[in-house]
Amino acid sequence: MRERIKYLLLTISVGLLLWSLYKIGYVLPLEANVAAYQILYLHVPSFFAAFTGFFLGLFASVLYLTTGNFKYDSFAAGANEVALMFATAGLASGMIWARYAWGIWWTWDARLSSMLLCWLVYVGYLFLRRSVEEPTQRAQLSAVLSILGCVNVVFVYKSIEWYRTQHPSPVLSFRNGGDHMGPGLEAPIWWNWLALVCLGVVIAMVRMQQGEMSREIDALRRQAHSY
Repeated sequence: MRERIKYLLLTISVGLLLWSLYKIGYVLPLEANVAAYQILYLHVPSFFAAFTGFFLGLFASVLYLTTGNFKYDSFAAGANEVALMFATAGLASGMIWARYAWGIWWTWDARLSSMLLCWLVYVGYLFLRRSVEEPTQRAQLSAVLSILGCVNVVFVYKSIEWYRTQHPSPVLSFRNGGDHMGPGLEAPIWWNWLALVCLGVVIAMVRMQQGEMSREIDALRRQAHSY
């Protein structure tokens, strides 16, 4: 059943991404068919998918601390790892967009700086999981860091509204006070978000299975060393 779900989600993800590429390249108005604008259709959904993953990691971490069930720890690890992958894609595409829009690759804008800090926190999360060998201690410390990391995720999300610096104002319709996108330009962002979330769930499920297998191998190794 789990394998069927993975293949279904992967098929949905690939189908949506191909459909979005077609829409962006051949259907959207001419104003969208420039490199700086097209990057937004990767940049924004990547961050949305990253934030979705970070909050799924938060909920799984809370469930682990509440129940002590290692399956929630495995899911949190997979979700945060995949979310970090999307955050990396968002930062990289944002730097490319900045080169087109501002003429520079990076500036210490409030949104960019807070996102870089968020990225570093979750890189630290991965290093923490690899540096602590005892499973229970590793799971507990990782859960606490995952919960604290989401505080910064909220700050990153709101910083574009709180600070009027180099970064442009919000352009999506559900955010108040921003410059809305033109008719038909916004839909591919939401479809790409869904596509990336489906892809992320598949990867997180694979990483969860790998985590469970790794924990079983560690348990067998510890049992063998005890003899």
